[in-house]
Amino acid sequence: MTVMGTARPAGRPRSERAEKAIVDATLDLIGEGTSVSELSIESVAARAGVGKTTIYRRWANKEELVGDALATLKAPLPEIEGRTVREDLIAYLDVMRQDSLTVRTRCIMNIAMSEPERHPRLYERFQRTAIEPRRAAMRAVLERGVATGELRPDLDVEMAIGMLTGTMLWYTKGAAHGLLPGGVVPADLAPRIVDEALRGFRPS
Repeated sequence: MTVMGTARPAGRPRSERAEKAIVDATLDLIGEGTSVSELSIESVAARAGVGKTTIYRRWANKEELVGDALATLKAPLPEIEGRTVREDLIAYLDVMRQDSLTVRTRCIMNIAMSEPERHPRLYERFQRTAIEPRRAAMRAVLERGVATGELRPDLDVEMAIGMLTGTMLWYTKGAAHGLLPGGVVPADLAPRIVDEALRGFRPS
């Protein structure tokens, strides 16, 4: 005799705890020096204490897993107040500065960005999920500044993005390689970069 009741959903719900363990294991292995090429699903499963099938239920391959894991390292996008271009640009650049503060983050990001030719799908995924959203947000701030007259009408927005982010990257990478005094990124770096850039971005 069949007992009537609420039907049980097909399959099992994903375990958030297992997913976190898998992502953390991936980041730890890469942070310890394992290259993306050397990383294996088997090694991640062993470190996370799960079976390989648990990983494959969520990620189709290693590149997808690494892409998602790397995306978690990026600090969340800041809330945009929209008061001034200066304030919003400082908020975005300071997120970049905070991204560089931990040794593990710096190590993993360097590895991830050094193998784009060998793992183009991973690089494209990382660009799409972690980098382009931040570039798009900064682009929107600059375009708004041009529209409101805070910035020059002929401003090259893409060039401006490169100048702002490139300068921050120059400092953060310099700190990581001991090229800055004390090896520390100054806490006030974001406003200093923005103020210097705005000297040329604003209408004369």
